Amino acid sequence: MNYLKRVLVKVIFMGILASFFAACAGERPKNPGVNNGMLLPCPSSPNCVSSQATEERHRIAPLSFSTDPDSAFLLLRQILSSRKDTKIMAVEADYLRVEFHTTFFTDDGEFLLDRNAKAIHVRSASRIGYSDFGKNRSRMEEIRRHFEAAANKR
Repeated sequence: MNYLKRVLVKVIFMGILASFFAACAGERPKNPGVNNGMLLPCPSSPNCVSSQATEERHRIAPLSFSTDPDSAFLLLRQILSSRKDTKIMAVEADYLRVEFHTTFFTDDGEFLLDRNAKAIHVRSASRIGYSDFGKNRSRMEEIRRHFEAAANKR
């Protein structure tokens, strides 16, 4: 009887744990994409960064380039495709939407090519929670470093 009790406790614990991890994935944003040349604004929580944000706490610089816009956007797509934590979800001529996966969470990333400014606007936001301990910002800065290093090799 003691053995069955331990097994039952383990099964219940694993079920609760699995439910918790499934909940951490969160839901995809309902209206991602571009609206009047703008990515979605960041929510009030600090777990979002955007190069189009007006609030300093959310603001991050866009990716800049001096080459052909299509080549720069293709380079970004190649960098994102090579990341183990990234899954490309949508590709349009001047827009990319990705999911970033960590151990427990899924974050949403967006990239918008601004041909005239020779820039790629970026946005990364957590699906759930309030704080991300700077993960979205650090991830975008890591992508920036790879993008700039690869662009300088060309």
